[in-house]
Amino acid sequence: MTRILRGVVPLVALVGCLGALTVGAADTEEATLKKLKELNKVTGNEALQGALKVLLDDKASAKQLVAAVLPLVRERKNALSYNAALVLAAVSADMKDLASSEIFYRICMAQAAKLQSTLKIAESYVGLIELYDDNKKYDDSARICQELLELKTDDGKPRIVLTAYITKFGDVDFKEDEAFDTASRLRPVVHRLLIQEVAKQGKYDKALELVDNLLKARDHWVERQLKGWVLRQAGKYEEAAKVYEDVIDRISKDKELEPEKKELDVERCRYILSNVFLDMGKIDQASDQLQQLLAKKPDHPGYNNDLGYIWADNGIKLDEAEKMIRKALDLDRKKRQDSPDFDPNDDHDNGAYLDSLGWVLFKRGKFDEAKKILLQAVKDKDSQHIEILDHLGDVHLKLGEKAEALAAWRKGLEVVGEDRRELERKAIVEKKIEQNK
Repeated sequence: MTRILRGVVPLVALVGCLGALTVGAADTEEATLKKLKELNKVTGNEALQGALKVLLDDKASAKQLVAAVLPLVRERKNALSYNAALVLAAVSADMKDLASSEIFYRICMAQAAKLQSTLKIAESYVGLIELYDDNKKYDDSARICQELLELKTDDGKPRIVLTAYITKFGDVDFKEDEAFDTASRLRPVVHRLLIQEVAKQGKYDKALELVDNLLKARDHWVERQLKGWVLRQAGKYEEAAKVYEDVIDRISKDKELEPEKKELDVERCRYILSNVFLDMGKIDQASDQLQQLLAKKPDHPGYNNDLGYIWADNGIKLDEAEKMIRKALDLDRKKRQDSPDFDPNDDHDNGAYLDSLGWVLFKRGKFDEAKKILLQAVKDKDSQHIEILDHLGDVHLKLGEKAEALAAWRKGLEVVGEDRRELERKAIVEKKIEQNK
């Protein structure tokens, strides 16, 4: 389900009206308007979730509905409520119809700006930014970021805005905020998103220039952390590692952070640092960072999996690596089963963890077992990743299944992303294909 409306909730009294949302090919404009009227009545998060589920359960009809609605909203700008447009944006996104999704998001964006609702502005703009980012359309994500940074929401109407503040006596009081700007609170976050989208396009010098400008305005560990991220994307691993080590030190000394928040931020940066060391080929340092994390959280599935995978990938401590990866799978499985949203009919193991298990079995010479596990991993659409498919290709090749190996590698090239690590893996896979034609 699309990111903005994730989660399945009971339909509770929604089925009666929402069941009418599907549209037939022969429906008239009047019939479509009637269905839109029902959709426009949807309010509240549970109702939004229910409406989205009804539509996504019958994608053929949902596609027809989107096609029927588009001409109407082009002619009648107020044909859809904010919530109705948000649902149709999510449906279009799920169907990979990015152009239609943007049309519906823009209806939401216009209404959010008119309402001067910071929450709705964030929901609609960031929803569209994330849609393009998820589909690796980084230039489009950057375009929407820039729009939000330049957004003017002042409609000229006179109004008094009061901002709460704490008096010197510890009481809450209010003062008039003459410089109030609905979108102002979003700009720092969106500015960081813009820098990330620029970096993802490979424009590293520009991204570093933008982040250095941020640091000139406010030299804080949050901005330094972003610089570390950009440096890593640019392949400047030594510099990135130094920045993250400095950030960890600064977080530890930040007196304004609550202890729990401080611990969480240090943990997050230490995890990223372990991956930077891995990028540099410094296996001992990467392992050390993960072992520090596991010392505090021994039952963290991700840390168990990652350390086990690093050891397996480098052919060291294979017995222990397999135990850690299997532990990660067990812990993750239990976590899913304990969730109130657990659905046994839709449950499956984490594809990345299965890849780790398949790879350690490959390294131990258990090729048939490795193949079985990796085939299970790639069934998950979220695991259609070049690294996992590269591993599957290697297993096929080891078993003498050259045609299957080539098919797996070629599939990997179809889903390759644009970040540096995936592009490096792409070059390796292309070489394997050339060698094994």
